[in-house]
Amino acid sequence: MALYAFNRREDENLSQAETELMFSIGKTYDLYHYLLLLVLDVADIASEKIDQALQKRIPTHKDLNPQRRFVDNLVIAQLRNNLALNKYISSKKLSWVNSSHIPRLLYNKMITWDVYEEYMKPENISYLTDRKYIIRLITELFAGSEDLQSNLEEQSIYWNDDMEYIASMVEKTLKKFKPDSDEKTELMPLYKNEEDEEFVKILFRKAVVHNEKYSGLIDKNTTNWEVERIALMDILVMQLAITEILEFPEIPVKVTLNEYIEIAKYYCTSKSSNFVNGILDNIVKEIRESGLFNKFGRGLVGETITDDRP
Repeated sequence: MALYAFNRREDENLSQAETELMFSIGKTYDLYHYLLLLVLDVADIASEKIDQALQKRIPTHKDLNPQRRFVDNLVIAQLRNNLALNKYISSKKLSWVNSSHIPRLLYNKMITWDVYEEYMKPENISYLTDRKYIIRLITELFAGSEDLQSNLEEQSIYWNDDMEYIASMVEKTLKKFKPDSDEKTELMPLYKNEEDEEFVKILFRKAVVHNEKYSGLIDKNTTNWEVERIALMDILVMQLAITEILEFPEIPVKVTLNEYIEIAKYYCTSKSSNFVNGILDNIVKEIRESGLFNKFGRGLVGETITDDRP
């Protein structure tokens, strides 16, 4: 999407475009924490409802004996005490206060959810069921909420299409939580290491700098199409794939192709993945035949190694 935005810029300011790219990645990381905070806010509402019921003038038996399974969820307790989460939320001043209707909407939707009803049964008490439920709450109920998605889009233009991806990152994080995970349990970092951050910058820069060169490769391998007639997102996906293939010798070609075919499925049209796959296969073949490959180490996985020594 950053490459698409750059192609729409009139000033072609690469430095500014790169700054915006890095900012958008930071906003995505904000959303990661924001969704975890949303779980806590929904739990707070559940606790509030229990307290309100207990304060009735004539409470019912159900009011006096509330089902606290969700409120006392063990993973929620771990998230409340998590130092990394609390530090990030505090430093970024993340809060649902200005969108307080969203946690309430999600709470009301949750209590009529069949998954919630099954989870609340007393025979299902265990840490694993607690963790599984919170994961499903985020990846299914939250991710499927049009109200939440609309609200996120209103809050930030950078959150227009991040929900599904971030929900999967939260799932990966929570699957690493164990019954004995304490407040120092690490969350997912913004980058695995400095190389990851550098990878993002190089991939973006090289795709921009070699735009004409890679467009030429695409044009040459789309004999039945003029580049102008191909959807821009299809072209950009292919340009990034070519950039990764040529500029990152340690990444196997198959890994690159699989990644960008999946990206095409998400960002392009329903037919794009097959189209992109076919064109990239032809381009990879040409690159191999022209001797432009410079793969080494792990990047040689899947490559046919020939020994031309006498």
